[in-house]
Amino acid sequence: MPIAGIFAGRDREREQDLHLSASNLAAAWPVEIRLAKDRRALLVAFDDSKTFSLSAELLRVTSPSAEVQGHSEAQRKTVGGKRNVTILSVDPVGNYAVRLGFDDMHTTGIYSWAFLRDLGINAERRFQEYLDDLQAKGLDRDKPGMR
Repeated sequence: MPIAGIFAGRDREREQDLHLSASNLAAAWPVEIRLAKDRRALLVAFDDSKTFSLSAELLRVTSPSAEVQGHSEAQRKTVGGKRNVTILSVDPVGNYAVRLGFDDMHTTGIYSWAFLRDLGINAERRFQEYLDDLQAKGLDRDKPGMR
């Protein structure tokens, strides 16, 4: 998992990528993962030339951990107060994922390559869904809370 260079560009071929199958998502391999200097984004480049800048807030609130996702859709939590969260660590997990550590001490999410790619492709939609969930549950991006 080489860590070098900065990728700030957004994927411009989103429409085409939205039609990828799960197997195609899993087949994409990261060639570069870099934590932005301000620690507010994870920059990921894949071997098919797709690059994504994933905000720390989006990564934190969509964490694939049981703490956030639960063990069913009914148990999924919406996490508020993460607008200013930063990433403290990026640690490899085997050859298939990274574990991110955040400054709120959340460290249990294991982010697979397929998860990161899917999040990059669908970042705008996923963030809007998060904002909608916050509003529906009476939470916001600045005050801590979970429902």
